[in-house]
Amino acid sequence: MARRDSLSTVWRKLWGYNHAVVVASRFFESVKLHDLQRRSLSPGEREVSVELEFSPEPTQDMFLACLWRYSEPTDDEAGFYSFAAISRAPPPEVRAAGHDRCVIAIEPEYLDSWLNPDPQHLADQEAILDDPIDVYYEHRLSERDGSAED
Repeated sequence: MARRDSLSTVWRKLWGYNHAVVVASRFFESVKLHDLQRRSLSPGEREVSVELEFSPEPTQDMFLACLWRYSEPTDDEAGFYSFAAISRAPPPEVRAAGHDRCVIAIEPEYLDSWLNPDPQHLADQEAILDDPIDVYYEHRLSERDGSAED
């Protein structure tokens, strides 16, 4: 994940240049079970992680804001593309489920602007990230992780 608050530092070579989106209907996050249950660990209790599935309500495909890069081939490895979704502080329902970050799903009308950034006008890109889709993220225990109830 690319933290939004580090776009102009850690991600400065990509921010304003290599923007992408991932289309997703949901996303998954690992959380500590005791955080999900909104309780402290008991004495001697070990942390247990569970995977949650977050889905937007109303149901819709989301355009997750991302940055991409191409890594040149080396003697040992072929070249490849990679990406990082941009994350922000979570909305209340994601925080209540025990996670401290959330992907940024941009409004569909911003797609052209997002995918064709102008590094001389980063404020325009910031404005897109400031106006994510207006949804409530419902969560449930991932079917890939049957280790706990939510």
